[in-house]
Amino acid sequence: MHTKKKLDIVNGPMFSNVIRYILPLIASGYLGHLYHTADTAVIGQFEGPIALAAMGATSSLYALIVTMCSGFATGVNVAAAQNYGAKDTDGIHKLLHTSVLISFFGGLFVAVFGFSLTPLFLTLLDTPADVFPYAVTYLRICFLGVPASMIYGFTAALLRAIGNTRTPLLFGSVSGLLNVILNLVFVCLFHLGIAGVAWATVISQYVSMGMILIYLVRLKDCCHLDFRKLKVYKDEFIRIIRISIPPTISAIIYSMTKVVIQSALNSFDNAYVIAGSAAAREIDNYIYTAMISLSQAAMTFTGQMVGAKKVQRLHKVMLTCSATVMIIGLITGTIAMVFAEPLLSIYVKDSPETVRYAIDCMSIVATSYFIYGTMEVLVGCQQGMGSSFIPSVVSLIGGCGVRFFWVYAVFYAVPSVISLYLAYPVSWLITGAAQFVFYIRTHKQFVRRFSESTQAAVTQ
Repeated sequence: MHTKKKLDIVNGPMFSNVIRYILPLIASGYLGHLYHTADTAVIGQFEGPIALAAMGATSSLYALIVTMCSGFATGVNVAAAQNYGAKDTDGIHKLLHTSVLISFFGGLFVAVFGFSLTPLFLTLLDTPADVFPYAVTYLRICFLGVPASMIYGFTAALLRAIGNTRTPLLFGSVSGLLNVILNLVFVCLFHLGIAGVAWATVISQYVSMGMILIYLVRLKDCCHLDFRKLKVYKDEFIRIIRISIPPTISAIIYSMTKVVIQSALNSFDNAYVIAGSAAAREIDNYIYTAMISLSQAAMTFTGQMVGAKKVQRLHKVMLTCSATVMIIGLITGTIAMVFAEPLLSIYVKDSPETVRYAIDCMSIVATSYFIYGTMEVLVGCQQGMGSSFIPSVVSLIGGCGVRFFWVYAVFYAVPSVISLYLAYPVSWLITGAAQFVFYIRTHKQFVRRFSESTQAAVTQ
């Protein structure tokens, strides 16, 4: 069987290895955006700014749910990787069955809870009256897909942990294509409007869940799924929770700032503002994917350097990833602005006012995403050196604190769309500066501990 040459991260050329590492991550991330991109494009083209605003009004809240699910999937990924590295096939088997069960019941709880309280959530977000009924319909249907999304997320994370990235990518491609087709059928043929877009997403999620479960059932190795053996194994459950809680809490709290900003956007009581933000966010998400891939590269490269005791290359990892993320961020941000109108035409039809508000958003956020990317690279480097608590606290205090202050002080003193969007680059810049200071501190401490341990080993 042909196998591709693996990256020699520890000894190989840094820049080319970073590029080769991030390209598959970016491709996978772009595929993940296909669901919502198809939804937004169809609604924007065929239903108009009110329906598009309804999707925008719900996006931050639904993203909070997705973030929570992803955080727990991280726990599954780390635990499975540890088991696989230790050749603990029984542990992987128990982890798989525990994951399927807790993802099902966890997803069911979130679906029922979210479906029941959707009107309350949207009221708390000050959703405009003309948008409100559409937003309720869309969000309630989307909540019905959470169980499928969680099961797929947990099982896909487990497969990726043991090195199988092609299967989740294949299933994601099939369900993404199905989502696009169902969007057009439900909206253009059956005229179901925003409800049709939501149902297309939910059906695609259950199809992807079905495909991955059938695949696992047919496997004959440690990842074989036997529904008769579904059980919450205590040790594996505790491991998932223990690993998942810190990043999940951090991500949820950080995502809450987006909910606050969305609420501030809703306070304009202008569907064009909300629709413009939703359209701009779709384009911004592609820049974000590239930025976050560099953070993952920084964490992996730093971790391998630490494991190989190549401490002299740690700064080179940080500098290479920082330079790369700045270059990619500036290029993608410039492309987004130069081609803003044709790109936005994918999501917005015959609404110059919506396009104008979207460009206002992109002129602030898209062009400054390189600052966010640099900040996340510094976080990834610290995590690779074994320090995860401090960068998480810094991100929470810097990101959340600055944004809350900005929204409730600066924005309400100068209530404009531009002043609200400035909360993003300002928070990234302040938090990034703090992360750089703590990166230097973490690096010095790590090098000192490494030198002390090396000297102790020599004297023995």
